[in-house]
Amino acid sequence: MQNLVLYRKYRPKTFAEVVGQEHVVQTLTNAISSGMVSHAYLFSGQRGSGKTTVARLLAKAVNCENRNGFEPCNKCSSCNEINEARAIDLIEVDAASNRGIDEIRELRDGIRFSPTKSKYKVFIIDESHQLSKDAANALLKTLEEPPSHAIFILATTEIHKMIPTIISRCQRFDFRKLKVEEIIGRLETIVKKEGCLIDGAALELIALNSGGSMRDAEALLDQVLAFGGKNIEDIKDLLGMVDIKLVGQFTDLLFQKKASSVIEFLNEIIERGGDPHEFAKALINYLRYGLILKIGSTSSPQVGPELANTAIAGFTKEEKEKLLGQIVAVSEPDIRQILKFFMDAESKMKYSPIPQLPLELAIIESLQKEEK
Repeated sequence: MQNLVLYRKYRPKTFAEVVGQEHVVQTLTNAISSGMVSHAYLFSGQRGSGKTTVARLLAKAVNCENRNGFEPCNKCSSCNEINEARAIDLIEVDAASNRGIDEIRELRDGIRFSPTKSKYKVFIIDESHQLSKDAANALLKTLEEPPSHAIFILATTEIHKMIPTIISRCQRFDFRKLKVEEIIGRLETIVKKEGCLIDGAALELIALNSGGSMRDAEALLDQVLAFGGKNIEDIKDLLGMVDIKLVGQFTDLLFQKKASSVIEFLNEIIERGGDPHEFAKALINYLRYGLILKIGSTSSPQVGPELANTAIAGFTKEEKEKLLGQIVAVSEPDIRQILKFFMDAESKMKYSPIPQLPLELAIIESLQKEEK
């Protein structure tokens, strides 16, 4: 699929290329170097954080024929087979679609046989929290008495749904959400290798909209390259993002307590083809930035600048200055309360017969709250 091209093309082939999971990489590479690889691992974390990538790297490293230290050589037949997704002794199971007892029994029966070509048979079970109760119990029995030639790597985005007995049989690693600057750095590398020219602000916007997922960021970049976009306005058009200037004007009217003007402005945006759901999300994000800035400005001087840089990443200089000016005359409790009203409205919009009605009610509630 086109939107996965970059993700597949630039999937890390060595541990050194893995971004943002240093704590996981350090422990695993130490285990590989010392020959103390466990028989079962559990990787938990949000989607796109690198769980499956690191699992494949581990499989590649333990079966590499010419490994130097902990890094796979990426040249031997075993490494090439894994890189090309044709390794017989690397079995990947998607528990989301293969969650039944029969699939796990089949997997368990296959474990009894020694690897065809490699030193280890490696089983990667993705979304392992979706295994049925019977399937999970069958897997548990295998984890309790695993053959010496088998390594299990369970990956999950919902660790709280895993049964405790399986967790206790595995070495657990928690993959953290990637930082914006880490994603930007990786995107810059990809863009350079692709020989493309894209604004730094545009890459920052992609990173901000990736939700901390490297895979999502690379998929967005793939869309941008296919679209031919090079600057921040192109990215906004592609992602269907609401113009931040409109959100700023809306916030001005809201903070000025002009109820009729705010509602009229909102309806004008929608009449011109604006998506009320996207506008609600953009407004909530904008108010969140304002709240963080307000907290930073009213706390210690050392905290303020750091929070400011974190909060308004992705804004132009003019947009930052406008936001800073808007929050001066509004108290932190008021911003917090207004934010709650619009968050509540956004969650109700999907059930509303008139999409913008919850937003209109939130406007009225926000201004009534300030008048009390």
